[in-house]
Amino acid sequence: MLSKTSFLLLSLLGAALLLLATGCGRQSPTEQPATRLPLEVTEASIADVRQALQRGDCTCEQLVRAYQARMAAYDQPTKLNAIVVTNPAALETARQLDAEFRRTGQLRPLHCTALIVKDNYNTAGLQTTAGSLALKGFAPDEDATVVKALKAAGAIVLAKSNMAEWAFSPMVSISSIAGETRNPYNLAYVPAGSSGGTAAAVAASFGTAGLGTDTGNSIRGPSSHNALVGFRPTLGLLSRAGIAPLYLRNDTGGPMARTVADATRLLEAMATGPDPADPLTSYGAGKRPAQGYLPFLDPQGLKGARIGVLRTLSERNPDPQVKALFEQAIMDLRRAGATVVDVEIPDFERVSAGQWCSVFKHDINQYLAALGPSSPVQNIDQVLASGKYSPYIKENLQDELAHGVRPSASEAGCGEAYTDPHRIAFRAAVTAVMDQHQVGALVYPTWNNPPAKIGDFKGYQGDNSQLIAPHTGQPAFTVPMGFTYGHLPAGLQLLGRSFDEPLLIKYAYAYEQATHHRTAPARFPPLPAKAAKEPR
Repeated sequence: MLSKTSFLLLSLLGAALLLLATGCGRQSPTEQPATRLPLEVTEASIADVRQALQRGDCTCEQLVRAYQARMAAYDQPTKLNAIVVTNPAALETARQLDAEFRRTGQLRPLHCTALIVKDNYNTAGLQTTAGSLALKGFAPDEDATVVKALKAAGAIVLAKSNMAEWAFSPMVSISSIAGETRNPYNLAYVPAGSSGGTAAAVAASFGTAGLGTDTGNSIRGPSSHNALVGFRPTLGLLSRAGIAPLYLRNDTGGPMARTVADATRLLEAMATGPDPADPLTSYGAGKRPAQGYLPFLDPQGLKGARIGVLRTLSERNPDPQVKALFEQAIMDLRRAGATVVDVEIPDFERVSAGQWCSVFKHDINQYLAALGPSSPVQNIDQVLASGKYSPYIKENLQDELAHGVRPSASEAGCGEAYTDPHRIAFRAAVTAVMDQHQVGALVYPTWNNPPAKIGDFKGYQGDNSQLIAPHTGQPAFTVPMGFTYGHLPAGLQLLGRSFDEPLLIKYAYAYEQATHHRTAPARFPPLPAKAAKEPR
């Protein structure tokens, strides 16, 4: 057997050879060598990829190989452990996209966008487990609705990412299928949960962008902890069909990316209108702007804006360094042209209380049953009986099964965002305050504390994401706000009115362009440039 050291050396050697053979930056036969620069995939945006393809700097196949080389060199050798499985069909898909471009001269909107997809999205022919060993080896026959839409736009599912098992934890991304994911900015710290695998992988440039899901925190928290942009869209804007649920009354998918522009490009492709397989999307009918979302990428988008600071959340025992970053963010918003005022939601503790409801058993059983007879398990009770789960979720699993005995959310006394009077009242209270102060968004730190150290369960403090958007259904975006203690990222969260994604995009993009807080994790630099040129 190979020793760990030998395995590491072989992995790194394989990655280096892969780059030598297939790296980006080859000129086309008609170009002079000095006319084009190589595309370095580290931190490359969707626009960068498109430009490289259009100029002939790279093929899609070369881009995919470059990302694969980064995963081979960094994921397991560094113990980042962000990736569950890579897609063996990715290269063939890339070749097909290259052939299409040669034939048509046209690029699709997301042509060769290499996606890291959280392991609770159904991906046709590719293992999908929701982090559970009980589903190991299972590959669904059909893509989740939004995955299908992204593929149609030219994106490639490059790999599936690790997650908190069954999406139970906002704090860690640990699964019985793949173990624990670490934070690329400091491997001794957590990436948050449950979409921590996607966050770590995108932050380390294992792909162009990624997909997460958010029940309470799980797009925005990991994005904040990994210096990413994370969009939790309005409930009903995106279909959840084909995504393993936690609580459907809260769940939504959404983009996780290194820039606001990239997250917006993904949202543009994902927001395809009502889906009969997800009735909640009927509330999103007609809500997508006629011109799409890209025109709202306005670097001057904060000029004349009014922003409300929600001190009720920002002052919840904040870490002093996070607090300092937030106060700086307020000044930056003002410098970018916004009027910023403090606001308060009257009786916040009362109107926000009692919003959670245990509907996991009903929702997950419906999902598992829909997978068909090829699924290793047909209901969650079989998972518990199998013993195939991580020890840290045993109590959660038992508790959810004990309380999720009613056949549906409505019979459990729980409605979703647009029918539950308790939720409607909460949203009305938030919106009334925004109307009163004439603000387009409320802001607060995504987490009031930095990422916790791995194993330090007392350090998991300060999560603000759970408190409003999951229950009211309103959109909430997080964008990098800077770093604490030298290397630990923090995020600024913007909460908007329902289906007001265009305004949030304007604000988030303008703030990002005014501050440029995102920096790549130093532990994951570009791989060595290839030492050989392609024969001409």
